[in-house]
Amino acid sequence: MKKLAIATAIILGSMSISVTAETSTKKVQTSVSLQAEYTEITTDAVPAAVKTALQTAYPNAKLEKAFINDKKEYKLQISVGDQKATVYSDVNGNWLKI
Repeated sequence: MKKLAIATAIILGSMSISVTAETSTKKVQTSVSLQAEYTEITTDAVPAAVKTALQTAYPNAKLEKAFINDKKEYKLQISVGDQKATVYSDVNGNWLKI
């Protein structure tokens, strides 16, 4: 009876380890593909609506870098003083939650 209980514990323990490893791998792949879909553009190429929204939401912010994806969504790296942040916007200047 003890052998059956030990064998069951070993089997269940090994199954949970493989599921955890698969979950971790999927998380890494998702974040890498998210980074890869944006292409850097010049800050001059950012539409006026996005720049206006940026100035309205962050009056003292400086646009450091801009990126765009296939859906015309913008990833903006900004700085305010010595603080840096990344914000996301659609082509109309609406803020996105990523």
